[in-house]
Amino acid sequence: MHTLRLLRAAHNESVWLRRQKRYNYRQTMESVEDMPELLFVEHFRLNKSTFRRLCNDLRVHTSLRGSKEIPLKIKVLTALNFLATGSYQRIVGVSQNLTQRTTSRCVRQVVDALNHPTLMSKWIQFPQTLQERSLIKEEFQRKYNLPGVIGCIDCTHIAIVKPSEEEHAFYNRKGYHSLNVQMVCDHNLKIMNINAKFGGATHDSHIWSSSLVEPYMRHLHESGEHVWLLGDSGYPQRPWLMTPILIAPHGSREELYTTRHVQARTCIERCFGLLKTRWRCLLRDRVLHYHPNVASKITLACCVLHNISLHAHLPAPSDIPVTTVDDNDDSSTQTTQSTTTENRNELIRGRAMLNYLISRL
Repeated sequence: MHTLRLLRAAHNESVWLRRQKRYNYRQTMESVEDMPELLFVEHFRLNKSTFRRLCNDLRVHTSLRGSKEIPLKIKVLTALNFLATGSYQRIVGVSQNLTQRTTSRCVRQVVDALNHPTLMSKWIQFPQTLQERSLIKEEFQRKYNLPGVIGCIDCTHIAIVKPSEEEHAFYNRKGYHSLNVQMVCDHNLKIMNINAKFGGATHDSHIWSSSLVEPYMRHLHESGEHVWLLGDSGYPQRPWLMTPILIAPHGSREELYTTRHVQARTCIERCFGLLKTRWRCLLRDRVLHYHPNVASKITLACCVLHNISLHAHLPAPSDIPVTTVDDNDDSSTQTTQSTTTENRNELIRGRAMLNYLISRL
């Protein structure tokens, strides 16, 4: 009996020493100002001033709080390191001297905080005013010589582990499980809208018809404002959504339009490339080991951080590819449209608006 008490006391002392060591290490981590700026950006993808502002926003606008053992800064650093590297939580935890369980808790708390409606509405917002849309139109006109464009739209696959429920809805035609995430970006690669609710088996056109952007763009058109998004041929031609002309006569205005359309739509491809290179947990070879709902939240959190990085004018990671071939190439197949009278009428109106746009080139 006495021996058991001694063993229990020794075990408790060992646990206490490990906890004390971790606590002391975390205290030293609070002085992140001592880390060189370039090394800090390499590990956490944000510079120090942007990191401090992010911590303050999370403290003020969300319920995220630190504790004596784990300060808020350490929680945010842990989450940023996980999102930036896509490494397993155990490896990330070792770098911050945290257990895997504590690392998981920190990542989820910070991800939930980044999904707070206040932060989402602050950093991801579709242009609501005529002035905002006019500024974007002018930039697309200046860069790509296409009038009326206020954004580019496409979907990208975010790999996840095989879910235990409704597995078929997440198995994409590439042969792996994923979320099919729709995004809209502007000329500066800023994400203006994101829909991460659907599995990889869902077609782009279905996600578009279920999104909040579609009725908003329809409303702008019906209000007499000639603005549109650019999408690939996986999307339906509409008066507010312009798609390329797949077979255009050589030397024609249609070919000129399609050339400029393709050039302008590289914005969304470059946006995907920058997003996934900066926040590498979204890369195809990383695979998010989470329930689809949690993977969706992680994707949204990365998009918020993407826009924060753009706002801070942070340079792109040095290993970003010059050209990015996205995981989703649904542009090679035409979307299947229902033959309702409403869809036929919208298609006719869409082609009429497309002809109007071509005549302005």
